[in-house]
Amino acid sequence: MALVPELPAPAAPSRAPRSRLSLLLAPALVGLALAGCSRPAPPPEPVRAVKVMEVGLRPVDSGAEFSAEVRARVESRLGFRVAGKITRRPAELGQPVQPGQVLAQLDPQDYQLQAEAARAQAVAAQTQRDLAAADLKRYRELRAQNFISSAELERREASHKSAQAQLEQAQAQVAAQGNQARYTTLVADVAGVVTGIEAEVGQVVSAGTPVVRIAQDGARDVVFSVPEDKAALLRPGSAVQVRGWTPGEELEGKVREVAASADPVTRTYLVKVQIDAATAPPLGATVYARPQALSAQGAPVIKLPTSALRQEGNGSAVWVLDMDSMRVRSQPVQVGSVDGNEAVVTEGLTPGQRVVTAGVHVLAPGQTVSIYREPGAAAPAPALVPTPPASAQPATPATGAR
Repeated sequence: MALVPELPAPAAPSRAPRSRLSLLLAPALVGLALAGCSRPAPPPEPVRAVKVMEVGLRPVDSGAEFSAEVRARVESRLGFRVAGKITRRPAELGQPVQPGQVLAQLDPQDYQLQAEAARAQAVAAQTQRDLAAADLKRYRELRAQNFISSAELERREASHKSAQAQLEQAQAQVAAQGNQARYTTLVADVAGVVTGIEAEVGQVVSAGTPVVRIAQDGARDVVFSVPEDKAALLRPGSAVQVRGWTPGEELEGKVREVAASADPVTRTYLVKVQIDAATAPPLGATVYARPQALSAQGAPVIKLPTSALRQEGNGSAVWVLDMDSMRVRSQPVQVGSVDGNEAVVTEGLTPGQRVVTAGVHVLAPGQTVSIYREPGAAAPAPALVPTPPASAQPATPATGAR
């Protein structure tokens, strides 16, 4: 039997190369894992385009102007001098009236009855006085004949005086009741225009309740209100320019009165300006008053559009652009007044600075910006590249050359 030689067992594969490869790949895998977990870097902030204007001194175009109303110098609220129920009111709003014209009427029946009662009492008092006078005449004759004593005559004289006093009292009562009856008719005491109706037919009013308001003919005032800081600058006699809604000639006026105390609601002071009644606008017309004492027209100031202002803290601020770095910084400013649609800046800016006028609410301190150009603005012309001469151009190989 032939013997088969034994083959040697295969050797185990070496693990050294695989372990070395794992050590080399481990840092790379860890780096890839960390790179996958980290957040991507934010994109750079875009450069915003803004509108810019150069600050300069410009004259004020308009002065301080206030909305005012034309009123009568004297405006009376008329009412009945007695109480009663209104039965008639001929006066209408806007109606011109003359002295003695009937404005309203109360029910006079009760007052007429009281007047009749007073007249009856006067008749009775007169009868008593006549009887006392006849007795006094007879007793004087008796005293002349010594039929009565002096004391009895004096009593008759006293009775006659008392009766005379009662008669005078009754006559005065008749006159008073007659006046009460006449007071049931409300008449105009001056010429003017009815500017208000404060009671209607059927309403029961007490004595003195306003029923009709009348603006008397004559002088006219322009009335407007000013804030507290402006009231101290206005003095009686200072000039005021008055203009109406429609274009036309301006009126000259003078301050007649400045209220001594502020209105409890608006905290403003009422100013009355005297104007000529002959050229005054209609009563109740709205006009504009421009006091000369508050006017700064023509003075050089720094003006900005309102779109350049923003609120910062307790005040206003603007963005000032540095043209070298094209970055913006916040600059607090003090706004004094307005001139038309622009704000007058009193502090915080100097002529020559550049201020952002549009896009102010999307900027941050130190942000880089660019100046906005209108779509129709001309772009800078590109540089022209000279064409090389023909001798310098490379030769083009002929078609078909091999």
